[in-house]
This record gives sequence, C-alpha cells and structure tokens, in this order.
Amino acid sequence: MNEDSRADIEVVVGRIGKPHGIRGEVTLDVRTDEPDRRFAPGTTLRAEAPAGADRRPSALTVARARWHQSTLLVTFEELSDRTAAEAVRGTLLHATIGADETPDDPEEYYDHQLVGLAVVDLDGTPLGTVKALVHGSAQDLVTVRTTDGRDALVPFVSALVPEVDLEAGRLVVADRPGLVSPFPDEQGPGDAG
Repeated sequence: MNEDSRADIEVVVGRIGKPHGIRGEVTLDVRTDEPDRRFAPGTTLRAEAPAGADRRPSALTVARARWHQSTLLVTFEELSDRTAAEAVRGTLLHATIGADETPDDPEEYYDHQLVGLAVVDLDGTPLGTVKALVHGSAQDLVTVRTTDGRDALVPFVSALVPEVDLEAGRLVVADRPGLVSPFPDEQGPGDAG
C-alpha cells in the first residue's frame, strides 16, 4: 500500500440552509448516510463558503444537533444568533475521514472505496473499472469506464450490482445489452466478426 492510499480523505457531509429561530440554529441539507455520527456535538467540520461569498468561518464546531420532523437542525459554537446563521447560508461542510474508515452499515460504501474497483459481469468477464459515483435524488449511479473506453452509468441497486468485494477489488454487475455492454446493433465496425 502506498503512502497516498493511507492519507485521510475529505468528504462533503452537508450544506447549511436557512436559519431556524433566533439563537443561531440552522437547517442542514444532509449529504451523508451517517448524520448522527458526522454531526455529533464537539465535531469540527471544514466550512467552504459559496463562490463570491463574504469571508466566513473556515471551520465550524457542532454544539448541538436535533431532528425536527425530517429536517436536521444544528447549532454551531461559532454562530450565536440569527444574523450569524444567515451569513453562513449555503456553506458546504466537509468531514475528514481515515482512508481505512468504513461506514457502520456493511452494505454502505464511501465513494473512494469504490473508485478504481474492477467491474466484472456475473461470469467474471471484465467490463471495465469504476470511474466515479453520481449521487442522484432517486438513486446513486456507478460510472463504469468500459474496456473499450466508453462511460456507462449503472444504477447502484442490488438487482444490478449484486456484489461489492472490496478485498478482491471488484464490483459485480448483472450486465445486459445496453447497460454496460452495448446493444448488438451498436457494435463498432471492428467489433463484429
């Protein structure tokens, strides 16, 4: 294992929304599957202001977090009132995690764990490698760089991605024409016999 693969990794865990009340509490657009872990009291997060914004704190420390219906409300030590809370609206929050850290749920993965994995079909035939993940509102998509250089998007659902084996360095896709492999009529001139 090289030194780069052991380095800590920074991930986006949320974006600050509108103020809630007058004491500096804010709503949070959660971008993590582990909000209780990432927004635990005492946690310090790197704060990234939106482009063109005035100077803002470069880090924020969670004083308190609570759920109100389906919205996470967070109070940061650095924000004492509604004016301060309004000033950080739109700020992205980043957490630093160890490269070897894994989510609590064994069926969840961090993006950096998947990028670079070999992608094979159910028979073990190479299809390509994981290039990236696209996080959508309905579901996540795995971007596969195919062996012929195309990018294919595969919904990251168990019916299409039945196995992720980090130790073996592979992701299994239940491939079918048009998913990763092209439709037969889309084969290039040199692809057909």
